[in-house]
Amino acid sequence: MGLEDMGLEEMAEPGNEAGRAGLEAILRAPREAVVALDFDGTLAPIVADPSRARAHPGAAGALAELAPRVGAIVVVTGRPAALAVEYGGFGGVDGVVVLGHYGAERWEGGELTAPPAHPGVARARAALDGVLARVGAPAGTWVEDKGRSLAVHTRRTEAPEEAFELLRAPVEALAAEHGLVVEPGRLVLELRPPGVDKGAALTGFLRERGARAVLYAGDDLGDVAAFAAVEKLRGEGLAGLLVCSGTVDGDAPVRELADRADLVVAGPAGVVGLLTALGAALGDRAQGS
Repeated sequence: MGLEDMGLEEMAEPGNEAGRAGLEAILRAPREAVVALDFDGTLAPIVADPSRARAHPGAAGALAELAPRVGAIVVVTGRPAALAVEYGGFGGVDGVVVLGHYGAERWEGGELTAPPAHPGVARARAALDGVLARVGAPAGTWVEDKGRSLAVHTRRTEAPEEAFELLRAPVEALAAEHGLVVEPGRLVLELRPPGVDKGAALTGFLRERGARAVLYAGDDLGDVAAFAAVEKLRGEGLAGLLVCSGTVDGDAPVRELADRADLVVAGPAGVVGLLTALGAALGDRAQGS
């Protein structure tokens, strides 16, 4: 069964054999499959102020329909897990797990678990404003404090790309001084603890659930690690479908992610459309069996 059989004829088939095999494995044995999703840019449109981000209006409903038909649904995000639950409307959706802070936090069944924060985050927090002032960060630069990490955004500046390049080296130096790493994204530099990324979080979750297949959808550089993890696990026998939430509203996809994806869809609306169609296809198959 291909995407045209799922009611989405306008969407291309996965562009390679591995992607087609991943889709077929999910359709054939959905209870052995995990659907894994980034949040910002994938389930929620990118906005200038991250505190105003909200999931696509159809996201929670699509996940609610899909959750009983697959082995698990997991949202893997750099945001605090509780914020992703709130902004996504996942609190009332049974069967959705949220791994926040790149897997450092876990929300499941209404309960949040997390280890202590890395001490370098507090030290970097105390020094960051001084670093930004010293290098002449332009007006509109702002810091998002995520508790377990810090994100320096340049989207609101007059020349966002230039501001991003101006700040990259000094922010990386500050991170290294305090035992942190910098994860670059779309006009954002995130300081976070080392060894914590979406690839490690996703791999751990898939092994925990004994998954035989996975669909992973993401949109930004932080999702490259998850793509790489799926590619590695394919070599160990896991079937995988890699989806890039791509061009929408003039915001081009991250090239590295789009080039590695099996399928590119049009932003969060395209992701929700894919999830909705997948849920419907699995429902039809269950009724016909």
